[in-house]
Amino acid sequence: MAKVKITLVKGLSGHKPNQVKTIKALGLNKRTSSVVHEENDMINGMIRTVNHLVKVEEVKK
Repeated sequence: MAKVKITLVKGLSGHKPNQVKTIKALGLNKRTSSVVHEENDMINGMIRTVNHLVKVEEVKK
């Protein structure tokens, strides 16, 4: 499976509660924090929900 690096690029204040919860569930806390996850349907759906707040990059092996 491919891995993706997800970086929070915008702050969370003023956004919908479900978007804030999705960011927390991805493991992101502060702006510019990053996490690496296996790419799967669940993660892709979470990324779609908050795609305007994050930057997604494919991790090279």
